[in-house]
Amino acid sequence: MSDDDNSPISAREARRLFAGLKATPALVLAVSGGPDSVALMWLAARWRRSLARGPLLTVVTIDHGLRREAPREAREVKRLAAELGLPHRTLRWRGAKPKTGLPAAAREARYRLLAEAARAAGASHVLTAHTRDDQAETLLMRLFRGSGLAGLSAMTRLSERDGIVLARPLLDVPKSQLIATLRRAKVGFAEDPTNRDTAFTRPRLRALLPLLAAEGGDARNLARLAARLARANAAVEVLADGAERFLRLRDRGVAPQAGVRSFEASAFAALPEEVRLRLLLRAINALGHEGPAELGKVETLMSALDQAMAASLRARATGRPALKQTLAGALISLAGGRIQIASAPARRRTGR
Repeated sequence: MSDDDNSPISAREARRLFAGLKATPALVLAVSGGPDSVALMWLAARWRRSLARGPLLTVVTIDHGLRREAPREAREVKRLAAELGLPHRTLRWRGAKPKTGLPAAAREARYRLLAEAARAAGASHVLTAHTRDDQAETLLMRLFRGSGLAGLSAMTRLSERDGIVLARPLLDVPKSQLIATLRRAKVGFAEDPTNRDTAFTRPRLRALLPLLAAEGGDARNLARLAARLARANAAVEVLADGAERFLRLRDRGVAPQAGVRSFEASAFAALPEEVRLRLLLRAINALGHEGPAELGKVETLMSALDQAMAASLRARATGRPALKQTLAGALISLAGGRIQIASAPARRRTGR
């Protein structure tokens, strides 16, 4: 992209943003009516018109039923989509809304509805308008929550959810450039007041960005940090893949058990700490039945495993497990010089 964060995006730059999506049969554009998503729609429509053949574009607006202005904004998106020659749908999040954790619940509902819209349209991808500014805010949110390397990698350009690919073609683009693009094109947009509501975490962090930028922590540098962490995370994932193959080779003479992952404890203990942690996470998430394991809890488990392995000679002598613990619906045990992870028995429900 242009080095000028306030310059409109040219037609040539727009073609580069969407180039990897040319061969897809259909795309859903997630458009709320704010500047980022309206710019996504306008740029995507201009890109599609430049192609002799290309994907069918469908615009989808999600009305969460949380703001009185939302139906009017959806109608305005529909009007603009019609001007651009694009079909439009408004989908509504119906039902009771939670009293706590509302942003996360709204996000889950949004992606679920977008995935449904994509399947109905025969689309392989949903395009969202996440920008470089969003990437910087996401990095800060995860940093303050104590995320590990994978979490600090923040958002990726492509990810998968509910069988649909989520594409973020504007992830390297600053919000200011999108606004400059719309102003040059004389295209209006809405401003969501919740984006400034300091009752929520993201707006509070957004208010801090000017102070961080004064110290060199602007959105460009924070997004660059996220990209570097993503690169490091990908390298560690390759190491974890290799470690899994190494442990399987060590177990060539051990009969596998259905629904169980088992490691030779001494070989596992010799691996780098981050690799061991990832192998445990993979096994627990694959075999557990209570959702993804929390990183901090897996770290605590690994510390307990390390202590138990240090005392493994005594465990071998007695035949009793040196460790037996459940986490996220998985049962982890250390006995006979082996670590085993299996699905834990369902918890008993107690009557009231």
